[in-house]
Amino acid sequence: MPSKNLNPPPGLNLFPSLKPPQKTLAFHQILVLVITFLAYASFHASRKPPSIVKSVLGPNDHSNSSLTESNLNSTLLNSSSIDAGWAPFNGPRGTHRLGELDLTFLSVYSIGMYFCGHVGDRVHLRYFLVFGMIGSGIFTIMFGLGYWLGVHVLGFFLAVQVVCGLFQSVGWPCVVAIVGNWSGKEKRGLIMGLWNSHTSVGNIVGSILASGVLEFGWGFSFVLPGVLMIVVGIVVFMFLVVSPDDLGFESPGKEIEMDAEVDSVRSSEEKVESEKAGLLETGDSDSLAAIGFFETWRLPGVAPFAFCLFFSKLVAYTFLYWLPFYIRHTAVAGVHLSHKTAGILSTIFDMGGVLGGILAGFISDVIEARAVTSIVFLLLSIPALLFYRVYGSISMFANISLMFLSGLLVNGPYSLITTAVATDLGTQTMVGGNSRALATFVLDSCCQN
Repeated sequence: MPSKNLNPPPGLNLFPSLKPPQKTLAFHQILVLVITFLAYASFHASRKPPSIVKSVLGPNDHSNSSLTESNLNSTLLNSSSIDAGWAPFNGPRGTHRLGELDLTFLSVYSIGMYFCGHVGDRVHLRYFLVFGMIGSGIFTIMFGLGYWLGVHVLGFFLAVQVVCGLFQSVGWPCVVAIVGNWSGKEKRGLIMGLWNSHTSVGNIVGSILASGVLEFGWGFSFVLPGVLMIVVGIVVFMFLVVSPDDLGFESPGKEIEMDAEVDSVRSSEEKVESEKAGLLETGDSDSLAAIGFFETWRLPGVAPFAFCLFFSKLVAYTFLYWLPFYIRHTAVAGVHLSHKTAGILSTIFDMGGVLGGILAGFISDVIEARAVTSIVFLLLSIPALLFYRVYGSISMFANISLMFLSGLLVNGPYSLITTAVATDLGTQTMVGGNSRALATFVLDSCCQN
């Protein structure tokens, strides 16, 4: 039955044929998956430029076999050269200062994620998501403007990273909460695995964009992803529907309540214990109330999955920010690759991540054991990473193969935990099917995403 308070986005008012009954619930579920996929892919695309330009901003690599002694001296004298570095990152402590940029961004980002998760439960998610996307795009572009403005002050770049990190922290809680509003339980692992490839796809797009224009000046490597973010933000504002209720559909999340009644999952004693622990909704299950930090961590399965995600993200973000730099400064088959080639080659890790996320989701659906799937992937990733470090420089084939395998095994559990597992835990019966609390839940349990 249609809702009394329909709230479609402006794009659907411009194109009435996209509204029900012309379009079904299944159509809008797919549309939401596509739009949120593009949204978070653009977030990751805008995070990629710092890793691509590290080898350009940092100290010049004198071991580069492609440079002769004469043109090396010429390069050092020519401040416009791609290998001349960029103050204040081209000095003896240049790599440390580049690391400080990453540390600043990730520190602010992780703190912002926690607060944005709680804010996301209390504001209109589409407006909040667009706010984060436009802000992220503007400050990504602002970082690149330092190239044309000739900025050589570390404080400027750190300040931009602080503000950009805050805007970036808006993205994840919003997209997960919105997808949670529209998703059912069937084949959740496979669907979420496909959807969560937005992370790797975004990294690939960002790497290609940033590497492709690097030779024209490192500022362009930030401007293009920033513009992409703003354009996708406009699409989100125009067409993203936050909840099925906004179009008069019945929420798929209500199946949780029906399952709980039919299967009698909880006995009356368990209900009493849950109420004492403060974990069970005391009002209507459709309440918009959010759950708190300590209540989240007391939910079954949250703590072990959160720690599992911590270690997978530790590796994933190391590769995100430093893999192009590592490839550039490590000879493959005795040859040092160019900045552009190193940036593009680094996308192999993310290509493996796409397959890893889909494979982990599919396997977890088949065996109905997400924890076992995550643990096996993580255990196998240990030798894969060691092999890449030891044998990755032997040949280009070995480098690509081991990088792809590492990406598959590292990003598999990361994708599974941050999507299917998070949605499973966030919509379990102990939170009363409160999908509006998903943003808080995901941030409390997986705040390192």
